Amino acid sequence: MSANTIADNRHRHNLEAMTEIWLFGYGSLLYKIDFPVLEQRKASVRHWVRRFWQGSHDHRGTPDAPGRVLTLVEEQGSLCQGLAFRVEPGVFEHLDHREKNGYLRHCATLLFADGEQTEGLLYVADENNAAWAGPASITRIARQIKASVGPSGRNEDYVLKLADALRAFDYEDEHVFSIERALLSE
Repeated sequence: MSANTIADNRHRHNLEAMTEIWLFGYGSLLYKIDFPVLEQRKASVRHWVRRFWQGSHDHRGTPDAPGRVLTLVEEQGSLCQGLAFRVEPGVFEHLDHREKNGYLRHCATLLFADGEQTEGLLYVADENNAAWAGPASITRIARQIKASVGPSGRNEDYVLKLADALRAFDYEDEHVFSIERALLSE
C-alpha cells in the first residue's frame, strides 16, 4: 500500500448519508485539534495500544530522514485511552489529508467513562504501508525521534506534547512515557 492513503480512506467508508460521526483520537489529536468539534469526551478502545512504530515522512520527518509517530497496534486485553470527538462527516476531508501517511480509517467501539459506548472511526497505520517503521527498542526509537525534524516541526516536540496531554487527562502510557524519559535524559 502506498504511504498516501487519502483515496483509500475516501473509499473505505461512505459518510455521505451521515450527519455526524464519532472519531477516536489517541496521538496528536489529543493536543492538536485543528478541526470543528460538536462534542468531545474522554473515551477508550479495547485491544489496542499506542506504539511509535509508524514512520513520518510528511510531518515530523522527511523521506530521507523519517521521524516516528504513533499508531495503534492490536494487543488482546489492553485498553487505549484517548478522546472521542463527535464531528460532521466533512471533517474527514481535512483529517484524511492530515493522516495520509499510511493511516487507514477503521471502525471501532468507543467506550466512554460513564459506561456508554458507540461506534466510531479511528486511524491506524500497520505493517502493510510504505511508511511503516516497525518495532524497535525504546533507545533506538528515542534516538530516531531526537534526530528528526519535518514540516510540522521537531519530532521530539510531538512526544513531549503528547506526554503532557496524557498527564493532563490523567492517562498512563508506559510506552510514551518511556520514550519521553529517554529523550529528556539525552
